[in-house]
Amino acid sequence: MAAQQNTGTPAGKSPLTDALTKVRGAIAVVAVFSFFLNALYLVTPIYMLQVYDRVLSSGVRETLIYLTVIACLALAVLGALEIVRAASLSRISSWLERQLSGTVLAGSVDLSLAGQNPGAQMLRDLGQVRSFLRDGVRPIFDVPWTPAFIAVIWYMHWWLGVLALASAVILFILAVANEMAIRKPHRAANAGLVNVYRSAETAMRNADVIRAMGMLPAMLGRWGRANDDVLRHQQQAADRVGAIVGISRFVRLFVQVGILGLGALLVLRGELTAGGMIAGSILLGRALAPIEQAIGAWRELAAARSSHQRLQKLFDALPPNPPTIQLPTPTGRLAVERLSFVPPGGREPVLKQVSVDAEPGTVLGVIGPSAAGKSTLCKLIVGIWPPSAGHVRLDGADVYGWDRVDFGRHVGYLPQDVELFTGSVRENIARMAPPGDDPKSLDEQVVAAAMLADVHDMILRLPDNYDTQIGENGANLSGGQRQRIGLARALFAGPKLLVLDEPNANLDQDGEAALLRAIAKVKQQGTTVVLVAHRPSLLQDADKILVLRDGAVEMTGTYDDVIKRFGARAPHLQQVR
Repeated sequence: MAAQQNTGTPAGKSPLTDALTKVRGAIAVVAVFSFFLNALYLVTPIYMLQVYDRVLSSGVRETLIYLTVIACLALAVLGALEIVRAASLSRISSWLERQLSGTVLAGSVDLSLAGQNPGAQMLRDLGQVRSFLRDGVRPIFDVPWTPAFIAVIWYMHWWLGVLALASAVILFILAVANEMAIRKPHRAANAGLVNVYRSAETAMRNADVIRAMGMLPAMLGRWGRANDDVLRHQQQAADRVGAIVGISRFVRLFVQVGILGLGALLVLRGELTAGGMIAGSILLGRALAPIEQAIGAWRELAAARSSHQRLQKLFDALPPNPPTIQLPTPTGRLAVERLSFVPPGGREPVLKQVSVDAEPGTVLGVIGPSAAGKSTLCKLIVGIWPPSAGHVRLDGADVYGWDRVDFGRHVGYLPQDVELFTGSVRENIARMAPPGDDPKSLDEQVVAAAMLADVHDMILRLPDNYDTQIGENGANLSGGQRQRIGLARALFAGPKLLVLDEPNANLDQDGEAALLRAIAKVKQQGTTVVLVAHRPSLLQDADKILVLRDGAVEMTGTYDDVIKRFGARAPHLQQVR
């Protein structure tokens, strides 16, 4: 068993920074392609210049043929380079998402455990960065060529150069004004959009409650007000971008006409050739196009920048990878040592100096009134949260410091609210593990866990038995079926530590009897069982019972000790969650 392997990276470098550093070389190659691509854009004005000033004046057809052939070949290379650049950016952006998507999802899970609810927002942010890298970055490669094109125009005639330079400066000022105009509303819209998506996801997860209690109009009203606020900010940003884009397009078209008029005047004065006039117009259009494109894409740039900042905050919050230490397979000896816990964002401790232990092959029952800290203790025992003080140890090793994958292979956990995943019954019991090299062995373990949980016969009665699709969050199953399949998942692969948080909440008498048989079997196999229950029948065979009240240990003893001390009040303690 290895020490915990978190999603952070060592040496203080976030996965996002590390991935962007790795793609710099590929982006540099794309920049080289862009250099030659933009250089080839000179082909069209040079061709026009030669046709007007050399071919038409000399009347030599062979010159026209050679110039046309050379121009066509050069434009074919330009087209090929454009294809290569687009394909390269697409592959770079896809690689970036593949490299980071797993870490982003894992980080989002960590944020959820920390009391936040990012939903799928971080994955959307990663998609926004990928989209900008694929499509929005192209003007950045082309803008540096604007001075080069203006220099060529200036070489033709300095008056044309002055006009080209003035128009470029005006468009640059408009680009800066665009950034300043949309920054505030765009930031507000992005922040509101995160909350809107989060509210929608919460509503869909609780659709049954909303429909049953007639909460839909109130939820729609609340969501609509938040969404209207987002739309207002988005509309404000869009209006400002639209106005600046319209002004910039007018400027570009106006100077396009202006350079032709000025060029014609210079031709009439004998200071410029007709070919130079046409070539100057084409060059100016090419010089100003990247600036205009950048103004149009500024909204995508702002969105990508906000997404990058949120992703960076996520990665900065991830803990670094600790060194891995190989540990032997645990026997199941559990020790809770002076455990205290303050939940994320809270001030008062939920658990206070809790100490208890359990030997392999024993059952530790946990009871107590509502808000006693029973479920919190379960989550700390399985290493979901880090303790504020104290330790939870399995065979002497701190459970929060272990690699989640290795640790999970030896632990079974059934929470109060059983969540199943979209997929088949087989996949859920197998904890979504892929078949691997020996799918038969995995199926045998799935069936063994189902039989241990006494749910095998129930699964065989499902439409496609183990291949039955359970739907999102187990929507195609009853509450009792979900809980029993969740128990089979907890028992999969023979865990050494089994933590059951009120596992009989949705069970009938037959289901509870099956649960008791499963606990007795795993106890015989040497598994340590931590059992939170509110019915006395589940705790009569417990080897030790821990009574919690207000987050502290009220007493520890056998079932008879608890009944003897609390008398008639003991069942009340067990019946309240």
